[in-house]
Amino acid sequence: MKKLIPIFCCLFLFAISGFSQSAADSFTGAWKHEYQEGGKDLTAMLIVAEGYFSAAIYEKDGTFVRTEGGSYEAKNGLVSYTLEFNSADPSAVGKTQQTEFRVSGDKLTVGDVQWERVGGNDGDDLAGAWLFAGRSNNGEVSRRQPGPRKTMKILAGGRFQWIAYNTETGEFHGTGGGSYTAKNGKYTEKLEFFPRDPSRVGASLTFDFEVKDKDWHHKGNNSRGEPMYEIWSMRDQQ
Repeated sequence: MKKLIPIFCCLFLFAISGFSQSAADSFTGAWKHEYQEGGKDLTAMLIVAEGYFSAAIYEKDGTFVRTEGGSYEAKNGLVSYTLEFNSADPSAVGKTQQTEFRVSGDKLTVGDVQWERVGGNDGDDLAGAWLFAGRSNNGEVSRRQPGPRKTMKILAGGRFQWIAYNTETGEFHGTGGGSYTAKNGKYTEKLEFFPRDPSRVGASLTFDFEVKDKDWHHKGNNSRGEPMYEIWSMRDQQ
């Protein structure tokens, strides 16, 4: 398992670094690799939004294994990436690495590992990387102050992942992810992994959403049936 995540990141990097911006855009989205290890059926899911990425590994039944991700920048045929979170190795957070690229067609390959696109690369109103920014309660908005403690939600290719972490300490606080649709003001997500409460795997929730001034207004009832109104802000693009 320790070998997969570096390959996972390299795949992402190879796919983007050597292309013009328009070509790189065609690789933005979600990519899946399914395999067996130790008698377990595993899914590796990579979500790439411009400037940011997340990678998660989980079992077929939704049991979470590990995740990592962060930001990247491509320039002069090379790409550098900096991890913001790593559930298995907090000491990797903040470290920057650089690599060259290789890609072939619509299927991405590193060594003998092949990845296939999930969904399309057409974006929707919510495709991108977002940070939790605050809540609204009875019309009163309270916003979180920027800092090292972050909750990011990244969406592309009909897949999403949220991650709570601290870039200063390297602490990993939680994650969850799966598939989503965002259409006509309705956002629906279906969980494929959720380590905090594995019994929620397979559950679907639908919310109202609206994007205003780079803020995603997200409201409805949470998994406990309680009303919620969250505000997420689009991350600055690199």
